[in-house]
Amino acid sequence: MNFLPAVQPQQPATAHAWCYVFVEGRLLLPLPEDAGFAPQPSAQLEAIAPVTRHYLGQLDGLDCWVARAEAVPEGWRSVPLRAAMMALNEPLMMVASRAAQVLEWERTHRYCGVCGTPTELHASERARRCPACGHSAYPRLSPAMMCLVTRGRELLLARAVNSVTGFYSALAGFVEAGESLEDCVHREVAEEVGLQVKNLRYFGSQSWPFPHSLMVAYTAEWAGGDIVPQADEIGDARWFTPENLPPIPPRFSIAGHLIRDTVEALVQAGAGGR
Repeated sequence: MNFLPAVQPQQPATAHAWCYVFVEGRLLLPLPEDAGFAPQPSAQLEAIAPVTRHYLGQLDGLDCWVARAEAVPEGWRSVPLRAAMMALNEPLMMVASRAAQVLEWERTHRYCGVCGTPTELHASERARRCPACGHSAYPRLSPAMMCLVTRGRELLLARAVNSVTGFYSALAGFVEAGESLEDCVHREVAEEVGLQVKNLRYFGSQSWPFPHSLMVAYTAEWAGGDIVPQADEIGDARWFTPENLPPIPPRFSIAGHLIRDTVEALVQAGAGGR
């Protein structure tokens, strides 16, 4: 599936469209529960009576819209965004991520952060402009690093102190002003578990709409130190082997890909050494 982002729709509109509609932060999916997410007749968006809507682009030649409604209409159900993303294929999931972040940007930039004047949508780019002072506000992105540390055949996994799922995952943290991604990796690993790392390698990135992160993932090798979990951040952190893994995030998140792909590489390296 091919996605082409855009701010304004081409004319004429496509007969069917991908409609990402949110009510109180939850994504609407059609009933019954096994119906699945599918393109809707373009007129369906008007029938939902959206409070606001934004054009996102085209997915496989069909228009994509995000909208916010005040109530769940008949024939629909609302689902937490994280659960909905887990049920969607990757292209639909990434457009859902974009959709949620566009709505969050609109919600948090209705007024100018400089002078307090109500902002207006820019006609040709994804921006809200202040008519009084000219300040423009674009969708916010908060870059965050993720690092999976290995030590031989072991990998370091940690569980957050406030974890709801109980998953063990790679270390992660937000990039600070004036800091490179690599500097952030070294700082966060030292802060969260007291270790030093070397040989950083870029793995990949993922837009993460909770609420507007850009996750940039690395692998790194242990260079020294003993695990000392940061008390207010890390509930538990340990070295694990591929044969003795704790519960880890599913593949819909980059953490799930990072851990599983690294485990597979460790297993293959071990098999090749026999």
